[in-house]
Amino acid sequence: MVEGTVVLDETVAPNAPWSAVVRKGHVLTIVDVGGNQSADCLLYDADDPEERYSVPDTLAWQGNTYVRTGTVLRSNEGRALMTVVADEIDRQDTIGGACGKESNTLRYGHHVMFQHGCRENFLAEAGRRGLGVRDLVSNLNWFMNVPVEADGALGIVDGMSAPGRRVAVRAETDVLVLVSNCPQMNNPCNDFNPTPLRMLVVDPAPAADEARSARAAGTPEGTA
Repeated sequence: MVEGTVVLDETVAPNAPWSAVVRKGHVLTIVDVGGNQSADCLLYDADDPEERYSVPDTLAWQGNTYVRTGTVLRSNEGRALMTVVADEIDRQDTIGGACGKESNTLRYGHHVMFQHGCRENFLAEAGRRGLGVRDLVSNLNWFMNVPVEADGALGIVDGMSAPGRRVAVRAETDVLVLVSNCPQMNNPCNDFNPTPLRMLVVDPAPAADEARSARAAGTPEGTA
């Protein structure tokens, strides 16, 4: 979605967690490989994890419930952590929360108690980064469809994504990104079939430098 030098290209297996530090100016593209796969996501200032993604600040600043192209993802200090620079579905969710063993058991019954959820994925990956339970906050849900009904009720319904659809976010500071490739099997957020995600980080600076050099030399961009 964004041209530049690829600095990271990894696949996240179904049900698994993932994390990486995305440097300032770099762009993370999340690819919904199989279609309608929820990618639960948390963001932290890489240098000071006490500053982290805030749903209330993000929604209050933009005055809208949904995350779309142009949305600035803000921290609990009101600072910009990342900006959505491209989005191939109509809207992204940040109010549906994350599933977990306790909430699954409450919603769907004790027979699902053995299933781990995004909360457990977050805790496992956060532990690798020196973070813990107190560092888990409300999250983003890339590719998850959570409509808000006229009466204010929320739904978790069939997704609007499709195989290969993408969303791209630019880091406005060095950001630690945690993702849970959602293992939920009891509602349609993953089409009842968890599939892989692809995480692609690019540095757009080299492409921009080449374009400027081409213009200065009078050479059409994209030609040798």
